Amino acid sequence: MLKSDLKQLGKETAIYGISTILSRFLNFLLVPFFTNIFTQAEYGIITNVYAYIAFLNIIYLYGMDSAYLKFAASRESGSEKETFSTAFNSVFITSLLLSIVLIILNEPLSYLFGISKEQKEIVLFVSGILFFDSISNVIFARLRFHNKALKFAGLKTLNIIFNVSMNVYLIYFLKFRAEGVFIANFSASLLTFIFLFPDLLKVYSLSINKNLLNDLLKFGLPFVPAGIAAIITQVIDRPIMLALTDASTVGIYQANYKLGIFMMLYVSMFQYAWQPFYLKKSTQENAKELFAKVFTFFTLFGSLIFLVLSIFIDDIIKIKIFGFYLIGKDFWSGLHIVPVVLMGYLFNGFYFNFVAGLQIEKKTKYMPLVSSLGAVVNIVANFLLIPLMGMLGAAYATLLAYFSMAVYQYFLSQKFYKIDYEWDKVLKLGIILFFVFGGYLIFKNILSDYLLILKSTTLIAYILLLKIFRLIELNWFKEFRFSK
Repeated sequence: MLKSDLKQLGKETAIYGISTILSRFLNFLLVPFFTNIFTQAEYGIITNVYAYIAFLNIIYLYGMDSAYLKFAASRESGSEKETFSTAFNSVFITSLLLSIVLIILNEPLSYLFGISKEQKEIVLFVSGILFFDSISNVIFARLRFHNKALKFAGLKTLNIIFNVSMNVYLIYFLKFRAEGVFIANFSASLLTFIFLFPDLLKVYSLSINKNLLNDLLKFGLPFVPAGIAAIITQVIDRPIMLALTDASTVGIYQANYKLGIFMMLYVSMFQYAWQPFYLKKSTQENAKELFAKVFTFFTLFGSLIFLVLSIFIDDIIKIKIFGFYLIGKDFWSGLHIVPVVLMGYLFNGFYFNFVAGLQIEKKTKYMPLVSSLGAVVNIVANFLLIPLMGMLGAAYATLLAYFSMAVYQYFLSQKFYKIDYEWDKVLKLGIILFFVFGGYLIFKNILSDYLLILKSTTLIAYILLLKIFRLIELNWFKEFRFSK
């Protein structure tokens, strides 16, 4: 049973992963596209607007996707159809009202977002993006619940392909400026909902169960302050850096921060499969043993991703795609922040592992405490470290925030849902990674003429040490092998 469950999680993670990697890679192509076409200041404005969109996404959805997954899995308050319809109708009504408010407040919001009067229509497209994304996310949650990973993956990929294509068409061929980015995004969000509409009709009913809605809100609403605090942790470094430095520094930081996308992809594809997995498997007798093993696997693969990307990142960014570098040469001065960003995302993955206990036991009211701690740590650390270390200080601030969230989340979850994690293996992984990567950094400058040999040796040494200390076995990977 344990192996089959691990295989199921591994298979779904891989499916989500293939689509997520493809989608994010296509989306990542916009980074060299934008950084080679837009000025640093223009790119900074686009980044700023998307920071606000990230905040508003949390408010628009208010945890209803997660609430649906929880109550659909437990079926303690109604049928799955009734749970879905109540969640969807609630999100539809509130999202429509919020978007109308955004449209009415177009001009003051344009000023708040830093948008010029000539481009104030951007807010209109932002309101549409938020509306269609929020109602689509409830339908996507249902696809995840029913293990329709392939369909989920296909539609997410379609969204990105269309978005990227529209960006190229509007900006490169029609010569749109920043507004083209949001027109493209709105078009992709609308198209995605159109393709999801048949899935909506299969299960939809025009009704709201008030008692069920109260249960959904009780579970989901804590995701709003928790989500806002989490978004603050993700984006607050940009405005703080802008206040302490300048727009060019923010642009360089943002472009290099996006190189952490590779670890973020790993965490995201795991999270898509992980949440419905632990909510469904929590009633099994061996659930806690299963969850402990999952964390060990997650840490193993995450450490390998960190090491490979950290030592080869300066080679990766020199790859040209359609004549463009992954990030423009003017932005290469920020490459030193990438390993710190990668490690931050890995600790964020630890947080998502540990959050299972609170959601299984319906203790989501504690989630805002964890996210708020991360936000406070990030804000304070940014103000302390940016004046001392520049953009590297901002990267370390985010790392400290994610680390503090993971630690606090662990102790909270253990209080309500104790899991005996394989800490002996995890700590060995961490120690080996520390010494191997530390050795690479020490010899990097000494052996600058033999970097490729040093990098290859570092990676081989790490894998051999994992094998020597019995932290990596062939049967581990066999457990994740696809079944025909």
